[in-house]
Amino acid sequence: MPRWGIPWQGSPLDLAERFGRSAPVVLDIGFGMGETSAAIAESDPSRDFLGVEVYTAGCGALLKQIEARALTNVRIIQHDVMEVVRDMLSARSLERIQIFFPDPWPKARHHKRRLVRPEFIAQLADRLQPSGVLHCATDWEPYAQVMLQVLGNESTLENLSASADGFSPRPAYRPLTRFEARGLRLGHGVFDLLFQRRS
Repeated sequence: MPRWGIPWQGSPLDLAERFGRSAPVVLDIGFGMGETSAAIAESDPSRDFLGVEVYTAGCGALLKQIEARALTNVRIIQHDVMEVVRDMLSARSLERIQIFFPDPWPKARHHKRRLVRPEFIAQLADRLQPSGVLHCATDWEPYAQVMLQVLGNESTLENLSASADGFSPRPAYRPLTRFEARGLRLGHGVFDLLFQRRS
């Protein structure tokens, strides 16, 4: 963690300084155990990946992946993502933001804990460069519909889907996870949403 981690701070990061180069930056929110994050970073060395996760086990697992794959384009912040976005990321600093399979908090009384809420999406959209992409994915259809509504109501974003239902095919850069593959075998739907920042 001292090598690949970034401590929380109350002021904007100099991302080029932290990564040691000037490259497009992808914010990876809630990367879980990090397998997907590491695979994406390994397949795309031209981009830098800033992962934010609160759980120590997940951070440790991604650190193992960084070492095993000899990655140099991943940094980790172990902190609440709301505060990271609010305090550490400047406007128009990100090329892409990815939120893959966040906790759907299915019970109504827990909906306030969901990541995809209007005020947070407005902050994320502000951090995107013009034409930058916010990519969400979920296997929980009720949450997928909420995501579609929340993202669709953010005036600075436009849906990249050409489909009537508003969802997009899984982009090639997002690998199929074991969990997702199992769900597909069981007939569960997986929903990708890609929204682009207007210029």
